[in-house]
Amino acid sequence: MRDLHIEQEMYQKAVELIRSRYPTGWGGAGVVRTAKGNYFTSVSIETANASAIVCIELGAMLEAHKYNEKVTHCLCLIRDDEHSPFRVLSPCGICQERLRYWGEDVQVAVTTDEEDLRFVELRQLQPYHWTNAYPAHELERWQGEE
Repeated sequence: MRDLHIEQEMYQKAVELIRSRYPTGWGGAGVVRTAKGNYFTSVSIETANASAIVCIELGAMLEAHKYNEKVTHCLCLIRDDEHSPFRVLSPCGICQERLRYWGEDVQVAVTTDEEDLRFVELRQLQPYHWTNAYPAHELERWQGEE
């Protein structure tokens, strides 16, 4: 079930982080919310070696994992420069795999043609995910606990 208050709170946290960390030029921030109501934020490392770059929201996921908290929502937000609008990036395939640790019901922000902020369940992004080949009890040992 969608919670617009949580979604807006996440969006605001991402905007605030981008504006403070990247006052000019490009900026991006990731935010996750946990079942305990905590928010973790992150940015991607900037490096000359593109192969060392990681996803923007990875740091926030790792913080949740460090504190053993179940992720319920994930958002990745970017802007091209301080004059550009903010844009949501749907989680890439690697982040989708990372988020599945907390289950298929994690709410993820997705890119849309509209300007509305939209979250969907992770299972909607990959209805034919490879885990469908296994019984749920075989996957339980890989799923995160709260």
